[in-house]
Amino acid sequence: MGISTSAIRFYDKQGLLPFVERDSGGRRKFKKQDLNFIEVIDCLKKSGVPVKDIGHFVHMCMQGDGTLRARYDYLDEEEQTLMNHIDEMQHQLDFLRYKKWYYKTSVEAGTESIHFAPQTNMVDPGTKAEYQAELEHCTNIRKLIDLEQSEEA
Repeated sequence: MGISTSAIRFYDKQGLLPFVERDSGGRRKFKKQDLNFIEVIDCLKKSGVPVKDIGHFVHMCMQGDGTLRARYDYLDEEEQTLMNHIDEMQHQLDFLRYKKWYYKTSVEAGTESIHFAPQTNMVDPGTKAEYQAELEHCTNIRKLIDLEQSEEA
């Protein structure tokens, strides 16, 4: 499943694996259905959900069908939170790519002043619009923003 043994131990120590049986030697004995739980736990953890909230979700799962709607609603909320986070990260990625283009074009010109408003050392407001126009016609973002590829071409 690609989940480390240390992650499994952490989940167990945090009380997230109450469903896992142990043998007489205290070793965990995973059943097939346990793996689904672990996959959900791992997904929630990697999505930034706090351990206590994951524990609450696992507890609801252990209660059976009476919590189906609550579990669905919980995952619906987590989906929205994750989508919001993805949107925020996409905004950051877009800005970072703009800045890479800014510096790439400055390096190619040998000066950053190509982006400055006349007789100033302030970025011309049209610079970002220039990038946006190039981006709209771009078929390969790497060629637009990566300095190495532009020098190889």
